[in-house]
This record gives sequence, structure tokens and C-alpha cells, in this order.
Amino acid sequence: MKRRSFLGYGALVGGAGLTGGFRLRPGSTADLVLRRATLFDGTGAPGVQTDVGITGDRISGVGAGAGHGAEEIDLAGMALAPGFIDIHSHADLSLLVNPRAESRIRQGVTLEVVGQDGSSVGPWSEDGYQATRERYARQYGVEIDFRDIGGFLQRLARTPAAVNLASMVGHGTVRGLVVGGADREASPEEIRRMRVIVRSALQQGAVGLSSGLEYTPGSFAPTAELVELARELAGTGYPYASHMRNEDDRLMAAVEEALQVGFMAGVPVQISHLKAQGRRNWWKAATVLRMIEEARESGLDVHFDRYPYVAYSTGLSSLFPTWARAGGTAAFVRRLEDPETLPRIAAFTRAKVALLGSWDAVQITSTRTAGNAGARGRRLGDLARDLGEEPFELTKRLIIEESNSVGMIGFGMSEENTAAILSHPLAMICSDGGSHATYGPLSSGSPHPRAYGAFPRLLGRYVRERGDMPLETAIHKVTGMPAAKLKLRDRGVLRVGAYADLVAFDPSAVADSATFSSPHQYPRGIPLVIVNGQTTIRDGEHTGALAGRPIFGSRG
Repeated sequence: MKRRSFLGYGALVGGAGLTGGFRLRPGSTADLVLRRATLFDGTGAPGVQTDVGITGDRISGVGAGAGHGAEEIDLAGMALAPGFIDIHSHADLSLLVNPRAESRIRQGVTLEVVGQDGSSVGPWSEDGYQATRERYARQYGVEIDFRDIGGFLQRLARTPAAVNLASMVGHGTVRGLVVGGADREASPEEIRRMRVIVRSALQQGAVGLSSGLEYTPGSFAPTAELVELARELAGTGYPYASHMRNEDDRLMAAVEEALQVGFMAGVPVQISHLKAQGRRNWWKAATVLRMIEEARESGLDVHFDRYPYVAYSTGLSSLFPTWARAGGTAAFVRRLEDPETLPRIAAFTRAKVALLGSWDAVQITSTRTAGNAGARGRRLGDLARDLGEEPFELTKRLIIEESNSVGMIGFGMSEENTAAILSHPLAMICSDGGSHATYGPLSSGSPHPRAYGAFPRLLGRYVRERGDMPLETAIHKVTGMPAAKLKLRDRGVLRVGAYADLVAFDPSAVADSATFSSPHQYPRGIPLVIVNGQTTIRDGEHTGALAGRPIFGSRG
């Protein structure tokens, strides 16, 4: 699309202001009309220049039916799409810390799908609830007054954020509540109890079941347990979403397990952040894509998602074997300090790092205490050299001193595979990131830049610069496709009657600004975002509107 200036943006027909509510003037047929945008409706259809009318929280007209607005904005030269849906988000409780959701809404994201990687906001035990409550009160001054997903959604209905939110229920959270952190199979009675909890979460409004099989305690569950819990999804249409058991040397077996759960439980599957990690595994990407295609051809409703970067982000503890992490942090630390078990742990960790290439392929993103704040944003190899420490010993020390609260980025994927995965017809796009801001408590640490830039990076790098997919296809992957996967009515599409979640961006300029060395930077080229009919980003700045809503699943 030829670049054009953003003529008249913010100029209003009739002089009514964006803030202070909408008022219909005599002869007006809509609250707001967006003029001359190139509309992409979320279905994958090519864009067409037209007008869109908004009344209340819904799209009231398109084209000739847009009518005249009490307020009108000229979007000539801009693409207009449904608000982006982050199919795999970790915003969760951070929306209570800063409800403006700065790093999310400025990307054009209007709906977060949280409760991922087997971890959801409850249901918590009494101890878990009290620990979470005390932490958020002490660290952020935020009151946690709920214990489960239903309570979280109700809280967001009372104190909304700038974005909409839907949540899955986490298998690891459920297993931790019933079985604890032990490395053992669940008993038949424990599986029955877990199924009851999953069923209850779905009744409260959850939109799927997620697993995190590289993390404890989810990693201790056999496939049969996952199948039993996933059966609670039968009849809902909601997916089993899995951070698989392995994403490197045993990738193909992990993909096979995820597909098997779907086939045996009779439910849809969403493979989380699909990747082939480590140079020696890059060749496997084409193989697992064929496996997924064949499962789809065999009748399984399967998709996957991926963020547009060659580095992942997780906890530093992921470099250590799961058996060493069994039983929680105290048990993990005891094993690290035990001279009999330490050599086995060290051998595993060094092999894991060798898979990435070197200790410089690991970057620290966060620490719990200020004492190790100097590690944030540093590569482990470089930091070890500066401190005169052996890299594994430094890593072990950080885990112990920070009570296993250390984040990391691992550089392990190829650009060619990343582009092939993103552009695949069964792929959706995610951030796999949290909500941050350039100010306040969410500005600390050195997070993965995907938290600020995943969606504009898709549009800027992989659509405009590389040409890996047409613009209408990319938009479908972040709008209509995830909405359909989650059975969300009237979201992810731009048509009359749908919710007015909209994003306008300049296709010739949209880009991410956040980098691995300087991540706290907002993207460029996204001047307008509307959530449930309320303008939330205007002229590229936050208006302060908090129009987001909790999205309750069909059983809620």
C-alpha cells in the first residue's frame, strides 16, 4: 500500500471531543465514524477502502451504512482491522498492577488470552492464596480478593483494564493444588478431584485447559492424566493448549504427545509457541509441521502459535532437570547444595546450554532482589567473565540467592524456521509476554521485547520487509483465527454487530522498537486503538480509557 499522511487524525466533524463520552447530534446516526480506512475484516479477505460506524460498544455500519457520526476521524492511508487477539499471553495479574496495559494496548492488542503454560490465576490453596495476596500487597499495593478464575474475571468486571481478557485453566495449577509438587503419578481419586476442578473452572468461564510440561509440577504428569483432564473440554469446543514436554532434542515425541491428547480426549489442540530449539534440531521444524498437517487431515482440530522472534523467555530454572526441581524451591536449593547430586545437575545444565551454543546465548531478564539487579539484561557468559566466576557456579548462585525467581532469555531458534512457522496456514501469532510499561513498577527488569513489540514486528518485519505473508493473512492470524479457535462470538471480526475492538495502523511504517538490550520501548505506527467502542489509543497516546471486559466462556 502506498504510504499516505495521516490526514486529519484527531480532527473532528462538529467539534465534539473524544473524551467525556459520545453524544449524538441532530442528524447523526452513529457515535463515531472512521472515514476512508482500508478495512481488513479479519477473515483473510483483502482490504477495501470504506467507512465504519460505531454506536455504543458495537460496529453499527460499514460502507454506506456507516452513516454520519457525532464524531468523525479521517483514516486515509491507514489500515483498519479488528483488535488483535493474543492467543498466548502472560498479562494475568499485571493488569491489576497497571490496568492501562501500556505495552499491550499500544501494540493493538485488545484481547489477552491468559492462564497459559499450565499456570492460571487459581484455583489456589489457602497457603497459595495468602502467599499471592501478601506478595501483591507488599510489592504493588494491590489487593487480591479472589481465589480462582471466576473470582479473577469478576474482579476485572468491577475494576476493568484497558484490554479484554479471557483465561484458560492451568493443569499445573490444578495438579499443584491436588497432588502438590511431588514427582509421582496422581491416584485415581486425585484425577477425579482434578477433573472436578477443571469442570468448575470451565463453568466459571475458562476457555480451555493449558499445560506446561517443561515446568513442575506439570512435568510429572503422564499422558494418561492429561487425557483424563482434557476430556472435561468435550462438548465445549475449547482447546487443550500445551507448552509441550520438550522443544529441542525430543521435539517430535512432544508434538506426538500433544496430538495424542487431542485424539484420545476428542478435543481441539493448540500447540503453544512451536519451535525447534538448538541448531542441531532446526531440521526438525519441517518434520513437525508435516506431523501437525497430517493430524489435521486425520480430523484433529489442531493449530499452533508462535511469537516473531528467534529467542524464547522462561525461568532460569528451565536449564536444570525437572527431577532436581521436584518438591518446590526449598528442595531444589537443597539438591543444588548437595555435593552428591550437584554433579548430575551440572552435567545436565551444561549440556542444555551447549544446545544453545554458549553461556552467552542466555540473558538474564529479572531477579527477585536488588542485590543481583546488575545481572538484569546481561548475558551469562559475559557476566561470569566480568565477575570472575565459572558460568555454572554463577547460575547456581543466582538460583539460590534469588529463591529460584530469576528470568532468562534463550537464543536458540533460526530465522528461516521462525518465518516458516509464522506463515504456515495453521499458525496464529502470540506474544507469550506480560504487560509492562515504561514507568512504574512494571518498568523494572529487562523483559523479552515481545512484551512490547510482537504484533507490530509481525506486520513490519515479516509482512512489509520480508514478504513472508500478505497483510490480510497476518491480520487473520491475530483476529478471526484465534477468535474462531476459542468460540468467541462477535470478536476478531470487523462487521456490523461485532464488538467495536479496532486498531488502525500505517502499513508502511508500523514497527517494533523494543530490543533485547533496550526492551522498554513502545512500537511505532499504531495511532488509534478502540476497545468496546471507546478510544483508548489516540494519536499514539493512551487516553486513560479502561474499557476492557472479562470474557466468560460459554459455560460461564
